[in-house]
Amino acid sequence: MYKHILIATDGSEPAAKAVTQGLALAKALGAKATAVTVSEPWNFVMAALADSKHRSELMADYDQCTEAAARSIFWIVGQLAKRHGQACPTVHIKDRYPAEGIREAAEANGCDLIVMASHGRRGFAKLLLGSQTARVVTTSPIPVLVCR
Repeated sequence: MYKHILIATDGSEPAAKAVTQGLALAKALGAKATAVTVSEPWNFVMAALADSKHRSELMADYDQCTEAAARSIFWIVGQLAKRHGQACPTVHIKDRYPAEGIREAAEANGCDLIVMASHGRRGFAKLLLGSQTARVVTTSPIPVLVCR
């Protein structure tokens, strides 16, 4: 069936559930699992803030923060993987929007299933913030399993 599952996580509680379910599914199927987190690009708001404060090092600070966040997220993934007795290499995609980075990671790693969480935004919040899960589901040629 599935041979390599990509598990997308942002470190949130819903994403931790998706990691747990993705690892359990991989183990049950005898499939490989890889976890991915995506750090969004430095954007115009952050650049304007840095410029207004005359602090060019803010971009370096941003890079350090995204690296630290990825390490923290992957530490949790590692703990969950140990509990499930499942190996789970990790991939940190930088300077991409989540949906784009998740699709890229799945294709680059030869994954045949993506497991991710939905934060369940509704109404105005969904319109305002959008849904990265919906973007992956509607644009990925690879099947997506959405966990809640």
